[in-house]
Amino acid sequence: MTKGKISVAFVCLGNICRSPMAEAVFKKVVSDHGLEERFSKIDSFGTGNWHKGECPDPRSAATCRKHGVPVNHHAQQIKKSSFEEFDYVICMDESNMRNLQRLKPPGTKGKIFLFGHWNTNGKFNDIVEDPYYGGDEGFEYNFKQVTYFSEEFLRAEL
Repeated sequence: MTKGKISVAFVCLGNICRSPMAEAVFKKVVSDHGLEERFSKIDSFGTGNWHKGECPDPRSAATCRKHGVPVNHHAQQIKKSSFEEFDYVICMDESNMRNLQRLKPPGTKGKIFLFGHWNTNGKFNDIVEDPYYGGDEGFEYNFKQVTYFSEEFLRAEL
């Protein structure tokens, strides 16, 4: 069990589909369990800056709203300083992981994980695939994944 407050950053490529969904879902799961006091910060980022300042993809936000999860985010790019600010830097796929490993300054506290690290029973794919070029079903699958991974994170890390 982790002591003290935890900071968590979720990361995907552009910070408009997967990571803002993961951030919103994680915040809701934390709130549903009454664990807000255990977290100092929960945020999301992209490895790229193409969408900086934009709202999440409408399909991502609509999927969250359909399940009663509020979304309030504007895309931002992760920085080297983020690895000192966040305890957990949780990415959606291997490409994000490679980019984060290159960016992370030596000796910083942030630990990089795939969100699928918390796929404890193999119920879902470990990789949270980018749904951007697909249909609504990809966003729905991502929602189920990140909800399950969020629950399992809390069970394992708190």
